[in-house]
Amino acid sequence: MSTIQAPIGSGFSRASTTVDVIKGIDLTGKVAIVTGGYSGLGLEAARTLASAGARVIVPARDVERARKAIAGVGGGMEVQSMDLTDPLSIDNFARDFVETGLPLHLLINNAGIMALPELKRDAQGNELQLSTNHLGHFRLALRLWPALKRAGGARAVSVSSAGHRFSPVVFDDINFERRDYEPFKAYGQSKTANILFAVGLDQRGRNDGIRAFALHPGGIAGTNLGTHVGVEMLKKTGFVDENNRPVVDLSRDLKSVPQGAATHVWCAVSPQLEGKGGVFCADSDITPVLPDGNSPDLSTEDRTNRGTGVQAYAIDPEAADRLWRMSEEITGVSI
Repeated sequence: MSTIQAPIGSGFSRASTTVDVIKGIDLTGKVAIVTGGYSGLGLEAARTLASAGARVIVPARDVERARKAIAGVGGGMEVQSMDLTDPLSIDNFARDFVETGLPLHLLINNAGIMALPELKRDAQGNELQLSTNHLGHFRLALRLWPALKRAGGARAVSVSSAGHRFSPVVFDDINFERRDYEPFKAYGQSKTANILFAVGLDQRGRNDGIRAFALHPGGIAGTNLGTHVGVEMLKKTGFVDENNRPVVDLSRDLKSVPQGAATHVWCAVSPQLEGKGGVFCADSDITPVLPDGNSPDLSTEDRTNRGTGVQAYAIDPEAADRLWRMSEEITGVSI
């Protein structure tokens, strides 16, 4: 895996934007689904795909809010109802799409929540960050599998984070039933799950032309992801200034929204990734594997010259298989 997980010299950088990575790409006739595609990074990614000619479907729990958000963005985007924590809602959305007979060329699993201060569970009893960030997307991808196969060359992109360094997947207590709940450890576990899911999906999909990628977008304060973190924590870590305005400082991996969403788009459409998959990306390139022991406290660490590599435990094929089997058991869904 360390050989696969190595930079390819894409020519892009931390400063690259969605405009840079979409340049010269024609997506006419392509169909994309972008979860969370009505705000923040998801909206920027969805807008960029649509600008290149793709038909972009944005599933959303609050349909009216989502429609208002995309109204002024331009054509090529539409909203449909779906709740990532509601299995029936996911099944209905995916069934309706599959029954259209359309191929699904691009699936960007972008929606997510971060560091809920108290332990919350979905209706099935699963810890809510794991449910929203991983299990909902697992179910969605598997229900959409016929449409992904139909594309004859599809990509599934999971939006993870450098925050995966907070925690591996704790298989013996994945839902915090026997250990104390810690907001950032729960978040980190869910972000590790996003990466392992990409590894597992790529292993299972490559023979059908389905390749999968996971990514770290950078630190971006101008989104809704940090809703539960609080302004004081955002100030403490330098994400916002004294006037609560988002900070852009590339030396500290703090990006604008177009810079943050660039890696979403690069993973989804770049011809540089043809024949590749199951890798973790950042700054519109594949990242290296971090050395053992490189697992700082991301909530307090100095972000200056911070690396964006991936922990070995997050790309371990055996862990990916174990998570896949556990996710099948929890959701009752399989390919």
